[in-house]
Order: sequence, then structure tokens, then C-alpha cells
Amino acid sequence: MTAAAPKVRVTPGGTVRLIGTLAARGYSFWYGGKQALFDVNFEAKPNAVTALIGPSGCGKSTFLRSINRLQELLPHTRHEGDIAFDGESVFGASVDPVDLRRRIGMVFQRPNPFPKTIFDNVAYGPRAHGLRDQARLTEIVERSLRDAVLWDEVKDILGKSGLALSGGQQQRLCIARALAVEPEVILMDEPASALDPIATLRIEELIQTLKEHYTIVIVTHNMQQAARASDYTAFFTMGEDRAGYLVEYGPTAQIFTKPKEKLTEDYITGRFG
Repeated sequence: MTAAAPKVRVTPGGTVRLIGTLAARGYSFWYGGKQALFDVNFEAKPNAVTALIGPSGCGKSTFLRSINRLQELLPHTRHEGDIAFDGESVFGASVDPVDLRRRIGMVFQRPNPFPKTIFDNVAYGPRAHGLRDQARLTEIVERSLRDAVLWDEVKDILGKSGLALSGGQQQRLCIARALAVEPEVILMDEPASALDPIATLRIEELIQTLKEHYTIVIVTHNMQQAARASDYTAFFTMGEDRAGYLVEYGPTAQIFTKPKEKLTEDYITGRFG
């Protein structure tokens, strides 16, 4: 599939920036006195899928949730270094974390629809941001469900509880809910790990469609899924001090066939992790 042309934004100073670009520079993170990430340097490209792989406990999810500052909601955490979104620090004094999380959406490991109707699940975000026009809400709900490849399955039951859907449908409903607030980036933390193989395939196909319009970063323990669904792969592991390190980052084909680091090769081939 050919990638769509990256979207750009021109700043007031005339600088052209790609929309949906993420970059970490020297990023480290601590839970209390325990260091979870050490000196991560990373970049996610627009209109592409980047997979974060590595053994359990190596900091993949911590890094993913740092991108839209969800990790800072936990007590006694701190970070050093920086993560930039569209060229600007996500930790800047002028950054509103709520708006940041609108622009950088999150889909979690297990489907978590609200105990509301299908319509109200998708309309929740726009309503929370002040939209009250019913015609506009209806338009957004339909568009988001279409983009999540769920519309044809639920268009006649929008008043039914989202909890009544199958697991795969619930996950696509959660993706539609994230899309409804028009993000630039979608973060996915093992979005198919709780689903059966057929539902997993539907999510992977959906990811390929969504990357035409969004930057996508996905955490997965499934090596086959990373190889199938991603354009770039970042391999994390733990050092002797148990902090998480980014060992290698590059095009997925290169990481899986000709990795530059022996640690990467050992993990990909199942010799450790």
C-alpha cells in the first residue's frame, strides 16, 4: 500500500512541520526510585505504523503512555529528556494535557466501551469538548464508525449498549471513539491481545487503512503481528540495571531480516525474551 502524502502545518513564523511527527530525545522515566526507561531516542513517521516490541517489563507501554502524558497521572513519577509532537515539546508550559490527549488518542489492550449506547460512546469525546449540535454529532458518529469499519454492523442498533457487542466489535467501537475527536496520532497498547484470530485480523486490516490519515504507534508482543502490520519497528529490552533501553529502530523489513544488533536478532529468533 502506498502511503498517503504527509499533511503539513505552517507555523506563524513560516516553518513547515509535518503533522503527526513524534520524536523522543534522551527520554528517561522513573516510578518513584525505580527507573523504567533510559535515554530513549526515537522517531515515529507520519502516515506509517511503528511497532514497539520487546520482552515484558522493558518499558514499551511506559514509553507509549508517555507520548500523550498518561503516565504522569500516576503518583511519584518523573522524567528527564523530551518528547516532541509536531516539533514542539509535549511537556511545554503552554501544552494542555487534555487537548494533547485529544490530538494523540489511545486504544487500550482490552476493549473498554462506556456503559452507554453505541451512539453515545462515539459522541462522548465531541460532547466533552462542547459540541451540542445533534446533526453534527450524528455526522461525526457515522463518519467515525465508518472509518473504524463498524458502521455496517451497527447502523441499525446505535441505541444498543456498546457492552452488548462482541470483543472485536467493542475494540473497533473504542477506535471509533478515539477517531471522533479528530486526532493526529493513535497509540495502541496491544489492541488485539484479548481478541480471537479473526477479530485480530480485522484490527490489523483496520490499522493499515487508518495509517493513510494518522500516525500509529502500536505495542505488541506478537512478532508476526509486528511484521505484518508495521512499517517501522523499535526493539526495547532491559539492561542489567533493569531499566528499559531502545536497542534498535528501523524499517520493519530490516529489523526482522537483517537486524544490526545481536540482541535484536536473538529476540526476533526467539533465543531470549
